[in-house]
Amino acid sequence: MTQYQRIALASRPKGAPTPENFRYETADLPAPGAGEVLIRTIWMSLDPYMRGRMDDAKSYAEPVPIGGTMEGGGVGEVIASNVDSIAVGDIVVGRTGWASHAVMKGSEVMKVDPTIAPISTALGVLGMPGHTAFVGLNDILQGKAGEVIVVSAATGAVGSLVGQLAKRKGMRVIGVAGGAEKCAYAVDHLGYDICLDHRDPDLADALKAATPDGVDCYYENVGGKTLEAVLTRMNTHGRIAVCGMIAWYSGKGVEDAMRLPAAWRAILTRRLRVQGFIIFDHYDRLPAFLAEVAPLVNAGDIHYRESIAEGLENAPAAFLELLSGGNFGKQLVRVGDDP
Repeated sequence: MTQYQRIALASRPKGAPTPENFRYETADLPAPGAGEVLIRTIWMSLDPYMRGRMDDAKSYAEPVPIGGTMEGGGVGEVIASNVDSIAVGDIVVGRTGWASHAVMKGSEVMKVDPTIAPISTALGVLGMPGHTAFVGLNDILQGKAGEVIVVSAATGAVGSLVGQLAKRKGMRVIGVAGGAEKCAYAVDHLGYDICLDHRDPDLADALKAATPDGVDCYYENVGGKTLEAVLTRMNTHGRIAVCGMIAWYSGKGVEDAMRLPAAWRAILTRRLRVQGFIIFDHYDRLPAFLAEVAPLVNAGDIHYRESIAEGLENAPAAFLELLSGGNFGKQLVRVGDDP
């Protein structure tokens, strides 16, 4: 095999990304060198953070260069190996990018046990989103039994696990999601006590009615009007874990957002602790996360949902739909056959 397919960043978006910002192409496939493996991608992850990597702006990670392969995680089968501890046929997860194949160092991948759960879960409930949910709830928010937590993007890859783990802690769990179908799923399958529709023009009043005793913890995934509604309900010494702000990633809604002085006043007068976090800083917590959550997933005690796009060429369209809330659960792309 001498060539592979990839999705390259063709241009930087101005505002919301468009299909023209991506390019599907065939490229020469390098042979794995010493200490490297060649991976055939089976499942590819699409995540909101990828929008930030499309911009040439300083952030916690380098942007994707023009002409470079779009960045992202993947699960695949090892088809050639120069690493003693990794055999041909092993299933591994790593930062493969938006590509049909990848050459990676053995130290950059982790083996996946396909007997625990479908291998696609290594990109979702048992992968980076699940790890993020675990750290945000336990380490950043330090949620406790009897407290009230609000989770935005409640049925997404991160939020769906936050809600279930919070409920297992004995917290009162309020979700915010987009539409009646997602809200019903949050209550009926994920165990949320209540789920509110972020499209409701009376969201602030609905949240007030749902939280008569206020809010102790807020798991922030979206920003926008949801954040504005929650800030008015936070209890004194409440905690906010800032995981994402998908509502503002492409600039939409920024001009009419709550003014900074109003938000700052709420933080001051209620003595809130607001902490942003990036999961890269918390890899030391991965073993604890897997030790707790993997058995629950294996036993069927944790619910998860996946939206699947078929074929690498359809990744850009699926990504654009993700950014507008069109996915339901973890967004994946099936790139190759799953053994």
